[in-house]
Amino acid sequence: MKKVSPKPQNAGFPERLKELRIQKGFSQEELAALVGLHKNHIGRYERGDSQPTADKIRKLADVLSVSGDFLLGNTTEDQAKVQIGDRDLLNLFSEVEKLSTEDKEKVTDFLDAFLMKRKMKQMVGR
Repeated sequence: MKKVSPKPQNAGFPERLKELRIQKGFSQEELAALVGLHKNHIGRYERGDSQPTADKIRKLADVLSVSGDFLLGNTTEDQAKVQIGDRDLLNLFSEVEKLSTEDKEKVTDFLDAFLMKRKMKQMVGR
């Protein structure tokens, strides 16, 4: 019987790093410069040939606007941060999360109405 080795704790890190780098529009060289590394290190991380230190994970996470846990695959909390690239919009949504349920419904109603009006204008060619 073939022995199955346990899944590494940071499985998916290389792919996640590359995906985030591309989503943010950074080349390997640009990301490396922002983190204080040589571009070859980013390539090694993305191939899974090397693992960054805790300090470098923190710096990578800061530059990519996610948590170190998300970068390592330990949480899904930052999924919205990856999908919402506009930092101002993300900050607004973070503030909306703090509102009462009633106020959240008002914001949702407003956004629904705004988007519906916009779609209607597009349909009539304005």
